[in-house]
Amino acid sequence: MRCEDTTADVWLPIPADEIEDLPEPGESGLNYLFWDGGPEFPADPASCAFYVVPYMKGSEIAVRPLAGMTSVRVVQTLSAGIDHVTPGIGSLRPGVALCNAKGVHEASTAELTLALILASLRGIPGFVRGQDAEEWRAGFYPALADKSVLIVGYGSIGAAIEDRLAPFECARVARVARSARTTGRGPVHALADLPALLPEADVVVLSTPLTPATRRLADAGFLARMKDGALLVNVARGPVVDTNALLKEVESGRITAALDVTDPEPLPAGHPLWHAPGVLISPHVGGSTSAFMPRAKRLIAGQLRRFAAGEDPVNVLLTTG
Repeated sequence: MRCEDTTADVWLPIPADEIEDLPEPGESGLNYLFWDGGPEFPADPASCAFYVVPYMKGSEIAVRPLAGMTSVRVVQTLSAGIDHVTPGIGSLRPGVALCNAKGVHEASTAELTLALILASLRGIPGFVRGQDAEEWRAGFYPALADKSVLIVGYGSIGAAIEDRLAPFECARVARVARSARTTGRGPVHALADLPALLPEADVVVLSTPLTPATRRLADAGFLARMKDGALLVNVARGPVVDTNALLKEVESGRITAALDVTDPEPLPAGHPLWHAPGVLISPHVGGSTSAFMPRAKRLIAGQLRRFAAGEDPVNVLLTTG
């Protein structure tokens, strides 16, 4: 992963002069070019050695230059998931490192997860509608205290969610990941254990990456195993949930849902999810906060310092072969 003596183009979706601690172009041999998904490329993609993918611009834009990037050595996303880039990975030469943005989105996504849980349980959407109608909608609402929470997808974001659950006096937090392991907080169960864990959870949080194994993980069988009155929270990717199966469950009133991501996305006008009972929707804003940019800039600068020094990048999810 060594940066040779020749000048190497680096495509950045943030202007280089706005990122502190980047390697100096003259000393490092790196040539910084700005591209945030516009129709014109900043240079020939064949000269790009390090590509930072534009953030939240969709898969079509993310993969558009990849086929021409015959010299690229690192593809760095600014998202936790890489599913928007993987359709173009087959066009890359062997040895290209694909890195995600671990460390950038944990705080923001975990904050929103707690906001969605609390808003759903405590009836905040109804209060807002009541305020609009000048109605005093008093009542008795569920608390997060004494609830059992199941986190499906216990990576860095899942762990950050548990960090923020700690003060809320939950009865139990169970953890599920691709494979079983032990952490300082307790065991992490394998996906195969979900059928036994789902009936015990009052709140089920999906924070797993979108992979072939997790696409429509929350299908009709998964949802049917959730206990009556349980809340499903999806801060992962929309296709992790089978939308039609979810609609049947929420329309029956058996469970409720809080969704930062949907399938399809953006959710089109007229889609039944908009007005489904017990469903709270936020428009995929888990990582879109004031916390994003400082962390994204630090990640980019750190990765490029490693690249200029001939060191391997961090957050490598796969290397093309």
